[in-house]
Amino acid sequence: MVDVFAYQSSQVDWCEDNFQFSENVAEFYNMASNVSFFISVPIMMYLWHPYAQKRNKAVYLLWVMVMLVGSFSAYYHMTLSYFGQLLDELSILWVLAFAYMLWFPKRHLPKPIKNRKVFSLVVCLVALISTVLSFLKPVVNAYALNSIALHILYQITLELKRCTDQRIIHLAFATVAWWLIAISCWLSDRLLCAFWRQINFYYLHSFWHVLINMAAIHGITLFAYFDAVYEIPETSPEVKYWPERWGYLGLPYLAIKSKDSLKKTC
Repeated sequence: MVDVFAYQSSQVDWCEDNFQFSENVAEFYNMASNVSFFISVPIMMYLWHPYAQKRNKAVYLLWVMVMLVGSFSAYYHMTLSYFGQLLDELSILWVLAFAYMLWFPKRHLPKPIKNRKVFSLVVCLVALISTVLSFLKPVVNAYALNSIALHILYQITLELKRCTDQRIIHLAFATVAWWLIAISCWLSDRLLCAFWRQINFYYLHSFWHVLINMAAIHGITLFAYFDAVYEIPETSPEVKYWPERWGYLGLPYLAIKSKDSLKKTC
């Protein structure tokens, strides 16, 4: 029986050469690139504090879960263990599930589902079933997780049809752009490894970690805005960027304030 905690017990190995710098670290760059999660998450938790206090404190839990994704990914790439792979992939699955529970647009709920509470229970059940199934064929887990992005892109398209705010439209396109660049790096590292090894360039999966983190921050902000502008319009939800002087190159977050009314533009 394979030791699930053993180094290189995972069936998946990435393009980076193993144990280049240490006998204890299988993929140094793929492990180290997860530091981006540890930098961005505390900043996001601070910037999102007003929103969390007004709308839903569960957003703190979501950001903690995002940091766990970075932690588990670092462990996985350090060991390339089967256990690490499952921790990495299942943490992503539950972040996606939790985000669906929080911000899936109410008007797009399936007809048999009456409210968000029931929808959340259904999502939780699907996530539990998916968790069990992930043990059957771990090598396909990552492809299945990335396919969820297609549904997210579809939901963004539906929301943009109702949106006239150019800042939100820009945020939506930035979210998609970050994801496209990220998934291109992921697929290229996975499918074109022989080419990248020929030119001694095997950093694409480490780029994926940084890029998908940025895509997640943009996407979370986008869907939280869609939710807030309809559910708590009196707070005048507004997307801002940090640091402010960086403009669109900064980290987006949802700022809210109290107002008697809000003209809906999305």
